Amino acid sequence: MTEHELRAILSMNLKRYRNYRKLSQAELAEKLDISIPFLSDVENGRKWVSPVTLVKFANALHIEPYELFKPDEALSPATAAALTKWSNEIVEAVAQTVQDIQGYYLTQSDPPLENERVTPSK
Repeated sequence: MTEHELRAILSMNLKRYRNYRKLSQAELAEKLDISIPFLSDVENGRKWVSPVTLVKFANALHIEPYELFKPDEALSPATAAALTKWSNEIVEAVAQTVQDIQGYYLTQSDPPLENERVTPSK
């Protein structure tokens, strides 16, 4: 692993954990007693931090310091393809259901009673 790759992992994780904690750069910088431009530079891989600052980051984000250097585990191509396929199938099923419900209600003169079960026609 190169220094550039390590900085990229650190910057990605800092942003991810900061956003997870719903902290702005200004709020996190204030907690750490560092400047916003310095935090921005670290988050964009332009600056490096001391071990003391790394510990401060971890404490402010309620994580262990090593978590700042864990690479994001990417999905395998097969898993990504399966998720995409299922996502598309869900979108199609929801669209079809909405279309069925619209068709049912557009052909009915009286709405069903509250306790009456609605069965969409195909």
